[in-house]
Amino acid sequence: MRLEILPVPGIGHVSEGDDLAAMIAGAAPWLRDGDVLVVTSKIVSKAEGRLVDVPADGPERLAARDEVLAAETTRVVATRGATRIVQTRHGFVMASAGIDASNVDKTRLVLLPEDPDASARALRADLRERFGVDVAVIVSDTMGRPWRNGLTDVALGVAGMDAIRDHRGEIDPYGNELELTQMAVVDELAAAGELIKGKCDQVPVAVVRGYLRATRPDDGPGARVLVRDAELDLFSFGTAEARAAGLNAAATLPEGPVGVRPDPEAVTRAIAAVSRAVAPGTVFALVADEGVRAALVDTVPGWPAEATTLVLGSPATPVEPFDLVRFGADVHRLRTALAAEGFPSVLLPPPPGTTAVAALAL
Repeated sequence: MRLEILPVPGIGHVSEGDDLAAMIAGAAPWLRDGDVLVVTSKIVSKAEGRLVDVPADGPERLAARDEVLAAETTRVVATRGATRIVQTRHGFVMASAGIDASNVDKTRLVLLPEDPDASARALRADLRERFGVDVAVIVSDTMGRPWRNGLTDVALGVAGMDAIRDHRGEIDPYGNELELTQMAVVDELAAAGELIKGKCDQVPVAVVRGYLRATRPDDGPGARVLVRDAELDLFSFGTAEARAAGLNAAATLPEGPVGVRPDPEAVTRAIAAVSRAVAPGTVFALVADEGVRAALVDTVPGWPAEATTLVLGSPATPVEPFDLVRFGADVHRLRTALAAEGFPSVLLPPPPGTTAVAALAL
């Protein structure tokens, strides 16, 4: 494969309502079928009128920017000083929701396109129908990366090609079947285009030639497929935000049971996790005696005995009020540790005939 990355100079200033397809076609009459057009999202937003007016400076400007940021945010991921990493309504996780104050009048802010995939499809259709050239279109913007310094361009929207090159099921030269490899090729092409667009050269469009043999006959699913599902996101919060969420969850622990008897090893891990923090004399133990188990189950009518594993706690004796308060804190620590293992619990009275002060049912 031989790739060329070509700048498209001469587009000039873009204003609300401008005909972006005509501007690009006029600046790049040499476009060919199969080219990949990488368009900076800012000129798409400007043409679509995704601009807001704000004061030029002072605290009023900061207040107005905060209001705009809140309106564009669906979830705060992390906050450090003035920096806000948030999730937009598109599903993108990025600094300041992609709001940009560069290359625009000081009294305006540029927002992301309302629907970058739709923007890419519309631009592709205009170029094909009005100017007779069939290209793929990538709408790109700059993002940071977790755990790495520096910025790079990524695809916010795409039309005419697949966003992901799926290698799963292919066999490598050593005979190994690829099981996980999915390449975000539109992000790679967006970054390649940024190499010649730059931030201060007023070249908002680049063409990558040679990657595609032909565009898709339809527009394809767009860049939305690059947004990871929430249930697959292992790092959905910043460190401080995850800790705060954990403390909040610990204050309102889920009530059990989970429906199946927990793994004793997981319960042992939870006990070990809190063993160094508990008050001297506090004992947590798994209950193996079926008579004790039955007595505790009887304290809650209808409690499913088959889904119950019991953990008893015994504070130091004699029992003083301070010891009970301290013991209550220890039990809550254990419930938190059990919840971290995936097991909700219920605090119950001690079973008759035992010296325990409380019991947990999972």
